[in-house]
Amino acid sequence: MFESLIGLVAIIALFVIISRQQSRIGLVERELGALRSLVLSGALPPAAKSSEQAAPVGTPADVAPAEAAAADIVPPVVSEAATAQAPATETEAPTDEVVSGPWAAAEAALKAAEPVAPTAAPKAARQTDVETALGTRWAVWVGGIALALGGLFLIRYTIEAGIFGPGVRLTMAAVLGLILIAGGEFIRRTGFKVPVQGAAGAYIPAILTAAGAFILFGTVYAAHGIYGFIGPALAFTLLGAIGVATIAAALVHGQALAGIGLVGAMVTPVLVASQAPNPWALFGYLAIVLAATGVIARMRDWKLLMAAAFFGTGVWTILYMTDAPGANLSAILFIDAVTLAVLALVWLARRGDETGPARAFDWPSIVPGLFVAFSALGLSVDPVFAAAGYALPGAVILAAMVAVALYRPLALPLLYAAGLVTVLIYLGIIPPTSIVSDFSGGALSVDGLPVATSNALTLRIGIALGLVFIGAGFWAARRFAGGMEIRAASWAAWGVVVPLVILLALWFTFGNLDRDFVYAAAAVLLIVVFAAGGEWIARAEEPPLNGGIAVSFAVGGAAIAGLLLLHMAFDSGWTTILLGAAAIVPALATRWRSYPVLGWISVGAVIAVLGRAAFDPTIVGAEFLSTTPVFNWLLPGYGVPALAFGFAAWQLARTTNGRPRLAMEAAAALFALLTLAMLVRHAMHGGVIDTGAMTLAEQAIYTLIAIGAGAILVAIDMRSPSSVLRYGSMAAGVVSVAFIIIRHFVVLNPLFTDESTGRIPVFNLLFLAYLLPAIAAGGLALYARDKRPKWYAQMLALVAAVLAFAYATLSVRRLFKGEFIGLWSGLGQLETYTYSALWLVIGVALLTAGVWLKSQVLRIASAALIAIAVLKVFIFDMSELEGVLRALSFIGLGAVLIGIGLFYQRLLTRAAREG
Repeated sequence: MFESLIGLVAIIALFVIISRQQSRIGLVERELGALRSLVLSGALPPAAKSSEQAAPVGTPADVAPAEAAAADIVPPVVSEAATAQAPATETEAPTDEVVSGPWAAAEAALKAAEPVAPTAAPKAARQTDVETALGTRWAVWVGGIALALGGLFLIRYTIEAGIFGPGVRLTMAAVLGLILIAGGEFIRRTGFKVPVQGAAGAYIPAILTAAGAFILFGTVYAAHGIYGFIGPALAFTLLGAIGVATIAAALVHGQALAGIGLVGAMVTPVLVASQAPNPWALFGYLAIVLAATGVIARMRDWKLLMAAAFFGTGVWTILYMTDAPGANLSAILFIDAVTLAVLALVWLARRGDETGPARAFDWPSIVPGLFVAFSALGLSVDPVFAAAGYALPGAVILAAMVAVALYRPLALPLLYAAGLVTVLIYLGIIPPTSIVSDFSGGALSVDGLPVATSNALTLRIGIALGLVFIGAGFWAARRFAGGMEIRAASWAAWGVVVPLVILLALWFTFGNLDRDFVYAAAAVLLIVVFAAGGEWIARAEEPPLNGGIAVSFAVGGAAIAGLLLLHMAFDSGWTTILLGAAAIVPALATRWRSYPVLGWISVGAVIAVLGRAAFDPTIVGAEFLSTTPVFNWLLPGYGVPALAFGFAAWQLARTTNGRPRLAMEAAAALFALLTLAMLVRHAMHGGVIDTGAMTLAEQAIYTLIAIGAGAILVAIDMRSPSSVLRYGSMAAGVVSVAFIIIRHFVVLNPLFTDESTGRIPVFNLLFLAYLLPAIAAGGLALYARDKRPKWYAQMLALVAAVLAFAYATLSVRRLFKGEFIGLWSGLGQLETYTYSALWLVIGVALLTAGVWLKSQVLRIASAALIAIAVLKVFIFDMSELEGVLRALSFIGLGAVLIGIGLFYQRLLTRAAREG
């Protein structure tokens, strides 16, 4: 196990070092390509002058590779002008100059003697980079790892061979570690410089120090865990001291060494076991490591190191909390406080870019935000902690996170973490409606598993957290509204979302779901606060009253609070009606404020009313819906929203006139149709609209409504042009045609269903389902002829002709069969002949109408119908009819065809004369 741990640490260290150096190599290659491109184009880059200057002795190890690579690029081809300006560059190099390796001189002589093609330069550069990496950087890295592993393997060998005793072996290992550390420090202090381009990344002092620290870690652990020479307290202290010292040494040796020290410091509590663990010793030690790492990371701006330190501390905190109920609350609060203090007072202390637009947040702060918020969640949700009353300290932690985010703007992830955890806590107290809940002991449980606690303390904590988020959110949103829109929007969003979720959860848990005026009053208070807060934020915008994202969140939160108010204070019917009427309020507000969100709030009211109508189409419930036709809850439930949406569209057209206006127009038309349709269904089914199969008569009324809606939308569009009205009118026509084809002709056709057509001779089901829709479709086709696309009017005209044909044919069928005209009742000879004559008459009538109206589609329909009649006479009538009926059928057909021929000849003659 010990060897596996050593190998894992070595692999991680090697991966970090290699990743870091590869990024530097990529930077050097990009700069090399850019400079060579400039040289080949004939312009000498200003960076060429830096080749005459030596790299400063005090240059940090992290910066030296990039500076050396940028300074030591020798272009393969130099123009004559460039050669004249810098002759010393080609003749000799200063003594302090960093050159490109031992092979650079020979290559420079060859390039001076023979011109090199430009395409060969990248290949030579890649070859040089590979040789430099293999001969310098990789050799040093692997050598350092080999030193560390070699020391540990030497200890193992002495154990297996029995050459030395345990004490001597451990002493030798410790001496080896100290020698490596001392050797690294000696080389650094003697002014060690790397004379090869790019090899400064393989910083030998840092690698020797890391190898020594690694060996010391293993030595102390073996002295405690394997041989028992030292106790847990001394081992803990020594390992921690080595880790902190290694992190401190990183100030002069680089971030990689700090990472090694941090890993050793974080795994020390695992390596040192104790029979009676003390949480204060653990978290005191973690606090020291975290603070020391924070100071060093802040001095060098090492974000990855800081995030790793927060991660290690957070993991230890969560692991300790899993030991409930044995966990010490004071220790948890202590380490959370230290984490927030290190973040606010050390890592983010007076950063110059806190208020600048370049950075919205500091990404290492995501890590402490997640872990600290998760610990607060555990204190509030875990049944053991909640039963002990730890929910209040958990709320204090959340409030502290908000305070730190307010104090350090770059710690914005803390706000998101605190808001998300608060939402999760209060969504967890809502009783599930589909699961039987057991509130015994004050805890909500599902299948015996506690979910959250709902008691008076939860109520008071929710109110307090809501006030914290409202106050901090709106104050910070106003503070950042002038220049940092995203940050202001984040604060405004959580200042709205958290109070709304808390109000909803408390109402579901403690309130009366039917009607609760106390929570309705709280909703009214939120409406006022959010609306006033949005106005307060808007006045701080630049330009003022622009209505940005932060203002949109605030005003939108007021709208959602209004939605909750209606559900809390009114019953189902009045909620739907008032919710539809409420769409007028934001539309009217656009007279004074041109906030873009106002129009979309009206659209949100449409969505809310649609949701309620889909959930309960009867508006008030089927048991409370009156059977009185027309004058029942359906009329105001659908009609009032239709009128309100229409007024809102009219108002928006005169103020903002954007997409919300189009959506409100569509909603007004939709609810007008729904009003008529629901009233028709109510009347057709005796006051019940959610049971019973649809009849042809009911479908006919829906079809007439759709056709009429199309005509109304066309008329309105002619007065007030709108894309919604234009496409909505065509959509209504297409829907009506679909109804006719699918339901009138196929599904509900009395010829197939044998439904009663009524006892009245003329005004019967056929009149309602076929003749009236034919007249309506024909009228709409004629009205939309020059106002809509040609295909639309032709489609309606064709459907009107087919409907008229169906009405006439089915009326003949009813004349012969009576009230029930099912197809299976057979055909008589006179009935068969009558169809032929009727179809010919209708064909002639369609031809006449097509010529008179100059409609090609009607003329084509007449031709198709006459062709069908011809086929029927020659195929069906010849075999089925007998005697005089057969003769009359052919005589009538011939007379009609001759008459049509004469008619067309006359038309052609008239056209020729006019031509």
